[in-house]
Amino acid sequence: MVTVIDPQVAGISGNMMVGALIDLGAHPERTVEVMEESASHFGGAEVRVSEVKRAGIRATYVEVKTDESQAIGYREFLRRLDGIKNPLLNDDMMSMARAVFHTIAQAESSVHGKGLDEIHFHEVGAADAVADVIGAVFAYFDLNMHMDKVYTLPVSVGGGRVMGAHGITPVPAPATAEILRGFPVEGGPAEMELTTPTGAALLVNMAEGHRRFYPPMEIQATGYGAGRMDPDFPNVLRILRGREPLPSDRIVLLETNVDHLSGEVLGSLFKRLMDEGALDVTLTPVIMKKNRPGQLIRVICREAEHERILEALFRETGTLGVRVFPQVHRSILERKIIEGEVEIRGRRRARFKVGFLGSRPLNARIEYDDARRISLETGIPLRDVIEMAEEQFRASLQRSGGQ
Repeated sequence: MVTVIDPQVAGISGNMMVGALIDLGAHPERTVEVMEESASHFGGAEVRVSEVKRAGIRATYVEVKTDESQAIGYREFLRRLDGIKNPLLNDDMMSMARAVFHTIAQAESSVHGKGLDEIHFHEVGAADAVADVIGAVFAYFDLNMHMDKVYTLPVSVGGGRVMGAHGITPVPAPATAEILRGFPVEGGPAEMELTTPTGAALLVNMAEGHRRFYPPMEIQATGYGAGRMDPDFPNVLRILRGREPLPSDRIVLLETNVDHLSGEVLGSLFKRLMDEGALDVTLTPVIMKKNRPGQLIRVICREAEHERILEALFRETGTLGVRVFPQVHRSILERKIIEGEVEIRGRRRARFKVGFLGSRPLNARIEYDDARRISLETGIPLRDVIEMAEEQFRASLQRSGGQ
């Protein structure tokens, strides 16, 4: 599953996140229960969930009412957080909640130039922030979103100035800007604070990455969480959830041109790069500067291995430059090795690599070593063995319904 958090229009706050997740299908009564029980350790809160409209769009609004609370030190805050015991909250949920609060703590520490032990939180210490974070984390797990690929689109932060605990500050607030470091943001569309530190901290802990536009997906559900105010634009956070049309993973593409390596060196290079962990290596004849014939070397590898493979490419080729295309997305079919039986001058066993789209097999290819073995055993040319074996195997897949 893939989930997209869309704060492009109205930004994100804690209660907007809770509302959007409830609207997406999280259990409302249980979410309210954990919010109120958690907030009781910080002065108490009353939570109400209702359906509202914001600029004509129906959304779920989560209202958290609390009494005024005093600032609280981070260590004392953690001690109280550890005191929350509710059978609906498991260790993974509380671990994520602590990570969200730690994100805010680190941002406040950086902004004010103080250690964590010296920080007193005005927002984090409030019961409403605790209710928002615990409620959002519970709803996130209730929807099994921790199993999804979660992305965020650019975050609208608003604009202008706001009055905070430390006086007048620009929008986004300093802590919000610190939390969203590395994530794309946009000003506007109104002169008001649209993204809060709590909302930003929830976002960066839930999303594994950001996109400029929606990724390819089959939308299955949409949730809208409303903000408190009703301006002349839809003050809602939207979350969409669906399936990826094809599985995908992230890879790094490396490429370089060479015109000084012999065939023996290129052959050795191919094996060396595969041994270093490359997923694929291709050599393509090209015409280079001054009409010199050369080779385009292209290497596909996983992000975790690309530094090691890059170093090997420099070392083995002597090239002066390698082009790096990071975080290339490739769509992949689910692949399985299935053993089957074919009739080629007698019954013979062979392995086939089968590509599946969902539960439907799209292609099947015999493993080269098995095709070569059958060719040697029967005296039939390799290309004919491959054709006969794959035709028989595809027919058997159709008869069995792809199982």
